[in-house]
Amino acid sequence: IPALVTPFKDGVVDEAAFRRLVDWQIAEGSSALVPCGTTGEAPTLSNDEQRRLFAIAVEQADGRVPVIAGCGSNDTQTALWHMQVAKDLGADAALMVAPYYNRPSQAGLLAHFSFLAERVDLPIVLYNIPGRTAKNMEPETICRVADTCPSVVAIKESTGLMDQASQILSASDLTLLSGDDSLTLPLMALGASGVVSVAGNIV
Repeated sequence: IPALVTPFKDGVVDEAAFRRLVDWQIAEGSSALVPCGTTGEAPTLSNDEQRRLFAIAVEQADGRVPVIAGCGSNDTQTALWHMQVAKDLGADAALMVAPYYNRPSQAGLLAHFSFLAERVDLPIVLYNIPGRTAKNMEPETICRVADTCPSVVAIKESTGLMDQASQILSASDLTLLSGDDSLTLPLMALGASGVVSVAGNIV
């Protein structure tokens, strides 16, 4: 599953290039698409740019593969807004990164994701990348979120910790996806189902 780059031209989103990228990814065999992940520069996109990229991805994919919209934010209300927009535009799921910079407690992480799951009926893929967020979602927290929020169906694991991935797989029914291209094989050996890939933009 490629975490799609966001093409720009003269400081503006290049919509034609983005449409070509979506078509190319589907033709090359990608099983889903992630617009507006961190690879797509979501933290620096405006709300209008993000909404437009969601719309183009859903329209161009045209049901051929699922669209997992990158909706995460360090602000719960902003994340909620992105999720509602993604649902209204027809996205199939939301990729939700753990709040970055704020460094919430484990209870705070549970509160953040529970709040979102209760308010928008859209499948959620958690995204745990402590190297970017400065806070690891502990396996116990991840499993508790999954237990209390039925719409949380998967996790993109980017800790690089095999023990953590193994704990999540053994203690929950979550689909686990590698968040690091180079760790895809060892994670799949543990039971992961695939990768949300950066290199997939060019390979």
